Amino acid sequence: MSFQQMTLVGNLGNDPEMRYTPSGVPVTSFSLAVNRTWTNQEGQKQEKTIWFKVTAWRKLAETVSQYATKGQQVLVVGELEEPRTFTDRDGNMRVSLDVTAQTVRFLGRRDGAPGHDVQPADKHENGGASGSHSSAQSGEDEIPF
Repeated sequence: MSFQQMTLVGNLGNDPEMRYTPSGVPVTSFSLAVNRTWTNQEGQKQEKTIWFKVTAWRKLAETVSQYATKGQQVLVVGELEEPRTFTDRDGNMRVSLDVTAQTVRFLGRRDGAPGHDVQPADKHENGGASGSHSSAQSGEDEIPF
């Protein structure tokens, strides 16, 4: 049961893993580290990382699996699923924050290349990144984002 749409900006904690449902539908999952930074009352910088498990389906799953890599910064718009509690290996209670992606935007890669939007195929395959600053080269037209 989904109950909330959210926008997250973070870095992939692992390379995406694509698999297929028994009926052949592609699904890709990856972990996303979202960092929160603030200054405490003593003036010391504090940082906390919150991890999300992101799942993408169909064409979006295929594209994310093909082009996203560990460490890459992305923006994810999706639905937050009901949090699940579990016990880790050390016996500590944990919460799993799962998001079903509706849109993924590649904000940048480690090589500094510009980012691109990736949305499900039913949103028209017209690109998605507006104002790309890279020059068009043959072969780039085949990239689906």
